[in-house]
Order: sequence, then C-alpha cells, then structure tokens
Amino acid sequence: MNRNALNLISADKTHLSGIVEMDETLFRYSEKGSRHISRDSHKRGRDKAGKGRAKGDWVAVLVARDRQQQSFDKKLESATGESLYQLLKSHIDTDSVICSDGFRSYSVLAKKLGMAHKLINLTKGIRVVEKVFHIQNVNSYHGRLHGWMYRFHGVATKYLDNYLSWFRFFELNDNPNENSLLLAQTQLTGT
Repeated sequence: MNRNALNLISADKTHLSGIVEMDETLFRYSEKGSRHISRDSHKRGRDKAGKGRAKGDWVAVLVARDRQQQSFDKKLESATGESLYQLLKSHIDTDSVICSDGFRSYSVLAKKLGMAHKLINLTKGIRVVEKVFHIQNVNSYHGRLHGWMYRFHGVATKYLDNYLSWFRFFELNDNPNENSLLLAQTQLTGT
C-alpha cells in the first residue's frame, strides 16, 4: 500500500472531485461502556419515545463520495447548510457537481460553495437525472457501512468517527497486511 492511499484514511485529508454524491445515514445513539448514562434506560429494541425515530435516539453521519471512490464521512453535530459548508469547504474541488436528495441544507451548501447542484427527488420516483447524476454510490456505501458495523452490536457514539475511519481503511485496501494495519493504527491515533 502506498503512502497516498494511507493518507486518504483520515477524513481530514480526503479530497473529492467531479460528481460528488451526498447523503446522511443514521446510527443509534449509544453510551455503550459508560459508567454513568445521561438518560433513562429503555427497553431493548425500542426507542425511548415509543415507535418511530425519537430525536435523541439517533446520530446523523454525513457521507460524501465521488466517482473515484474517495469518501468523506463524519458524525454531524448539526445539519445546517452553514455547518456542512464549514465541514466540507476544504474537501471539494470548486468545479465539482453535488448530487443529493431533497434535504435543504445541501442546496445551501452548493450555493455557498458556488457549485452546481443536481437534486434527486426520490419521493417522486426520480432516481437518475440526465442519465449521469444519482446517489446510488453513496447509498451503496451506507449499506456496506451498516453491514460492517452490525458485527459490533452497537458502537459508542463518542467513538463513531474512529469506526468510520476504520471502515474507510478497509474500503481502500482489499488485502490489508500487518504493516499496512500498523501504519493505519499510528495515523488514526490522532483522530
């Protein structure tokens, strides 16, 4: 594995270009392993507010992925257009095109970055625009990420960014060996 591939493991060094697909995915909020839990416990398998997605039960993760398989993923504290701009402004080429669903913050982000924005309206059944623009790659990444996370039976939210970096490493390396794992471990220590 070359040094450039290793640098792409860190989300801070990821650079996206061309057609950039964006979407968010949700993970359960977890204080797994904590001695002092900040909320009341609730029955296993249920949200604390009952059915559906209660606000405090979920954590959003932004995933941005270009067609060269470069990925940026980060746990979101806020999903406003301004917070997405601050998060992504140094990671996307200025001549890129953003593809996203109808979430309004992506339109604000594209406007602030001065980029073209292709809106994919999934509620109307529109999955591809102009035969090129879609968010199928980023949704496929979500599926692989959730499938990989399933083996851990829940991840503490405070460590979620570390697990995202770990997954990015395995996405970039088909057959990691002991040396490449050691290099990745030394780089990820700072995240």
